[in-house]
Amino acid sequence: MATLHISLWLIGLLVALALLFDFMNGFHDAANSIATVVSTGVLKPHQAVAFAAMFNVIALFIFHLKVAATVGKGTVHPEIVDHYVIFGALVGAIAWNVITWHYGIPSSSSHALIGGLVGAAVAKAGTGALVTSGLLQTVAFIFISPLLGFVLGSFFMLLVSWLFFRTPPARVDRWFRRLQLVSAGMYSLGHGGNDAQKTIGIIWMLLIAAGMWPQEAAEPPLWVIVGCYLAIGLGTMFGGWRIVRTMGQKITKLKPVGGFCAETGGAFTLFFASWLGVPVSTTHTITGAIVGVGATRKLSAVRWGVAGNIVWAWVLTIPASAFIAAIAWWVGKQIL
Repeated sequence: MATLHISLWLIGLLVALALLFDFMNGFHDAANSIATVVSTGVLKPHQAVAFAAMFNVIALFIFHLKVAATVGKGTVHPEIVDHYVIFGALVGAIAWNVITWHYGIPSSSSHALIGGLVGAAVAKAGTGALVTSGLLQTVAFIFISPLLGFVLGSFFMLLVSWLFFRTPPARVDRWFRRLQLVSAGMYSLGHGGNDAQKTIGIIWMLLIAAGMWPQEAAEPPLWVIVGCYLAIGLGTMFGGWRIVRTMGQKITKLKPVGGFCAETGGAFTLFFASWLGVPVSTTHTITGAIVGVGATRKLSAVRWGVAGNIVWAWVLTIPASAFIAAIAWWVGKQIL
């Protein structure tokens, strides 16, 4: 891979833009971690975001950087990456996040970033710039992660219903209010462990392209890892409240036991994906798990119209962010 001559100020600008995206990722996706625990009344909103942010950062010490490697080296061919591609990818992802946050749509920050990379890379070098195997794996998990969340959320709800069949509802509610703190912590760990690594992968890609870090290195610099985990934690602290309402109550009405089952099913899905090194959507995952929990009561307990609108946002995220990123790549060529 040829080393590009990129000025230090421009590298600093792009790193700052990447950390801004990471902050917005936490801000946009805070709802995924806290919607159930807030909507069931287990924690107040300000307690929930602090709780989730803490576990976002703790994930730094638990997960290997497999997802970062997939984003950094397994999405587009490294030799075509330059500062214009990185700029286009980040602007495309940030713009789509702002649009979906404004309308309260729980879209995927992860797939917005992947779409941004695809759009900027194709604008520069055509479809030959893409790593097909890595992209197919990511696209496959658009369907696998919500389906797995649905199956696990349903399974845990049915298991709990069977185990506590003869237990008074008030006692079940009291127990699961405590247990939901465990499940929310697990889900926030999975959120931090998968999502922070996507920005790590972007900055890692930039540093390699600029010749500031060896391509054969197993990991990026420590400051990149720590900075990205702190940025997503800070973003979560500020929380996207518009999306919390959609996730927490509009899809289906949740009680603490349902919140516990949805978060646990979602957390297991995220742990599995991070172990495989697949960048998945925490939004897709928790939505699937919430729908699964609601469907165990009765199909009419799920507001399928709301769920359908969310699915449309999932389908549009990659092409929409790719389109914006292609335009941003062209603009970057003119101004950077």
